[in-house]
Amino acid sequence: MIKTDYRPLYLQVIDKLRQDIEKYEEGKQLPSEFELAKQLGVSRATLREALRLLEDEGLLVRRHGVGTFVNAKPMLTAGIEELSSVTDMIRKANMEPGTIFLSDSILEATEEDQELFKQRDLEKVFQIERLRTADDVPVVYCLDRVPYHLLSNRSVHETKSLFQFLSEIGKIITYAVTYIEPIGYHETVSELLESDAGSALLLLNQTHYDQHDQPILYSQNYFRADKFKFHVLRKRFMT
Repeated sequence: MIKTDYRPLYLQVIDKLRQDIEKYEEGKQLPSEFELAKQLGVSRATLREALRLLEDEGLLVRRHGVGTFVNAKPMLTAGIEELSSVTDMIRKANMEPGTIFLSDSILEATEEDQELFKQRDLEKVFQIERLRTADDVPVVYCLDRVPYHLLSNRSVHETKSLFQFLSEIGKIITYAVTYIEPIGYHETVSELLESDAGSALLLLNQTHYDQHDQPILYSQNYFRADKFKFHVLRKRFMT
């Protein structure tokens, strides 16, 4: 089939590999480059170019010194420009959100906390640590902080969305400043998320602001990259 196709050879290889990938289970290792090149009747250079493009598409993941694997299809997708709680993101994917409570604590505010929440007299912060699940599968590790005085002796239910809790006390989150950082294996978080050593994590550091432009929630959310896929709508501004 490849020899009678007049398209560039690497495109033919990509099409053939796409068909073969459909037959593989997620996480399945492909044959070695030598074996694949031999099966397809192409050079290893042509094969590598096809594998690189399929990796860019997210269909494959190559682990240095280990091999090439079929990438797991993400369970959830979300637009990064849309500010939603993790709970809402999971529900929009028609999955059941769940929470595994890990810990909560009242901590002395650091200078970083005071700067982050723009309160030089901030004394304490409340921190809660949870795993969020989708249909009982761990998908996000959440470490959240709020100024302790906002709680006003109310307790944060360990399973409730913090967005919902804050809205109930009159603090409506209207926007967030987000920094996105792809990271590799994390000794603690990856184990909690039941993510194997070859799978990446996506860290979202987010400072959330209320309707008065006051920062009220700081979140570090570690998403399993094999379960979440984010996209962003970018517009061109004409001058």
